[in-house]
Parts: sequence; structure tokens; C-alpha cells
Amino acid sequence: MEIIIKIAVCFFAGVGAGLGTGFAGMSAAAIISPVLITFLGMPAYDAVGIALASDVLASAVSAFTYRRNGNLDVKNGMVMMVFVLLFTMAGSYVASLLPDSTMGNFSVCMTMLLGVKFILKPVMTTREAMESAPMGVRMIKSAIGGTGIGFICGFVGAGGGLMMLLVLTSMLGYELKTAVGTSVFIMSFTALTGALSHFGIGGMPDAVTLVLCVVFTLIWARIASKIANKADNRTLNRATGVILLILGAVVLGVGLIK
Repeated sequence: MEIIIKIAVCFFAGVGAGLGTGFAGMSAAAIISPVLITFLGMPAYDAVGIALASDVLASAVSAFTYRRNGNLDVKNGMVMMVFVLLFTMAGSYVASLLPDSTMGNFSVCMTMLLGVKFILKPVMTTREAMESAPMGVRMIKSAIGGTGIGFICGFVGAGGGLMMLLVLTSMLGYELKTAVGTSVFIMSFTALTGALSHFGIGGMPDAVTLVLCVVFTLIWARIASKIANKADNRTLNRATGVILLILGAVVLGVGLIK
């Protein structure tokens, strides 16, 4: 009975995380961690490590799918990734100096607000308009955006994927598909760094839960990214908005149960 419950919990966590990753470039940690902690009683550190490990392959396969469809900006993605990693460490250091730096519902609120934004004000930027900006300007904006994202992630400990999506669409003027593709490309590397750090410091978590979450998240991220790349921009905006609202509500509900 215990293994059936574990499979069911990991399945639903993987479905939510995979859909969020494939459609919206959302970090799997936002879904998997609270679900494992609440329904399996898993230690928070182990749950975050499993979520990060699930993020690696899910983000990588999503990035590959977006790349195949021409919806990935590797050059600017690399620039942003470097600054995200550097300033995540800086944000973590600053947070360690303060008595209480946590912002409990930051990620949940941001998820739901972004969902409303994509429904009411869809990102309809065309590829031509996005590429009309000079490469140098885009790289500078990527560095500035990566600095802000990294510091906030390190300081608050949440919101990385969604922060990247917001910066890429609003600050850099990316069309939604390219923004999601670039976001999951960056996350595949940042999640790998985080997962290795967690496992190196805290040891390996429960192997069955780890494998189940990785497999289910990977499958649903692949499905979501394939659908997203075939959808028109308006439909994708609405689907992304609805998924973000649902996932935000689910995480909020899980938090209340906890």
C-alpha cells in the first residue's frame, strides 16, 4: 500500500511539474517539493534535491524540443545563465547575514499573477520584432536580467524559472515560445548545479521517489513542450496562463494542508 501511495504522489507531482516546465518554463521545485514534503513526509532538503534532479532532464528535453523548433536563443541564454549562477551565490550569501530573509508565498503569488497576465495580456511579440533589437543590446539586457534573477533566487530561494520568463518577455521583448525555450535551457544547467550540491552535501535521497519523480516529470515535460511548440501564440498564452493559475492554486492548497 505504501508503494502505491508513493507512486500516486510522485505521478501527480510529476504531471504538475512537467506541464509547468514544458508550457511555461516553470521550475519543477515549485510543485514537487511541497507535494513530497506534505504527502510523503519527506525532509525538505531531500525533497528539494529530488525536485532539482527532476528539473534537469525535464528542462533539458524541453529545451531540445524548443531548439528543434527554432525557439531557443542560446547566445543570450548563456550570458543570462552565467549571471544567474553568480548572483544566486551572492544573494544566498546576503540572505545568510540576515535574521529572516524568507518570503513564504513569493513563488506562489508570482505564479498566479503571471498566469493572470498571460490570460489578460498575452505576449504577442513576433520573432521579427524580437530579432530587430541589436545583439549587443540583448546581451546587456540578458546580463542585467540574469543579475536580478540570480540575486532574488539566492535571497528568496524561489521563483527562478518564472522570473526568467518574466524578464525574457517583458524586458528583452521575447516572443513566448522563445522565452520558454531559453528559460528551460538555462534551468537545465542551474538545476544540475543545485542537484549535485544537494546530493553532495546531504547524500542521496530515497531512490524510488527520485526515479519516479524524474521519469514522470520528464514524460509530461516532453508532452507539454511538443504541444506548446505546435500551438499558436494566443492559444499558448492562454494555456500557459491557465496552467500557472492551476499550479499556483495547487501549491497554495498543499501549503494549507501542511
